[in-house]
Amino acid sequence: MSDSVILIPTYNEKGNIDRMIHKVFSLEKDFHILVIDDGSPDGTAQIVKDLQAQYPDRLFIEERSGKLGLGTAYIHGFRWALKRDYQYIFEMDADFSHNPDDLIRLYKACHEEGGDMSVGSRYIKGGGVDNWPKGRILMSYFASVYVRIITWLPVADTTAGFVCYTRKVLETMDLDKIKFVGYAFQIEMKYATWRLGFKIKEVPIVFTDRVVGTSKMSSGIFKEAIMGVLKMRLKSFGNTYRKE
Repeated sequence: MSDSVILIPTYNEKGNIDRMIHKVFSLEKDFHILVIDDGSPDGTAQIVKDLQAQYPDRLFIEERSGKLGLGTAYIHGFRWALKRDYQYIFEMDADFSHNPDDLIRLYKACHEEGGDMSVGSRYIKGGGVDNWPKGRILMSYFASVYVRIITWLPVADTTAGFVCYTRKVLETMDLDKIKFVGYAFQIEMKYATWRLGFKIKEVPIVFTDRVVGTSKMSSGIFKEAIMGVLKMRLKSFGNTYRKE
């Protein structure tokens, strides 16, 4: 039984998901994978189910009826993982924008270096972005700056989606109090973890834009994050995100 499970939400990722699964299972550490598929019409879920025969008891899938939002997919995965014995729960994209080799470093940041959450960060020394236009890099960078100003959150890459949580973080947090369902979900999860007093460690990564498939990112997603952060900050007074 592995102590770690990687949550991978998918929607139309048939060009990536099989390669991603094979790559993760080739790593020196034993990881499990849970794919949360939101009714992909391109057959992503069937590819995963076909691979389950090759990776019994390591590869799992939860199928949902449609696009219900990134945040709800991860929370679905968190609840699934907490019903089992995993001690480390990861968030990761299917499209290789997150390098699977970096999973080991995120794991060590929590397992060996005392982090309660580790974040694959583009905006600390050693991190970076590859294959993004300059405008998108600036939009992402200044979104994180804005979040830090409003929330005082001591994380350089507040919108990062490559994350490892220790079990105790997710057990302590009231997941029903997480309100964002889009990419701003990543901001709120880091903010809630920090508000609960947990230690967040950033690990430098190079984020590489997808080569296969269609990006789900848009300026509207950043707008959601920017407009929602102030509301989140105001509502958080008196809300520690802790389970009652």
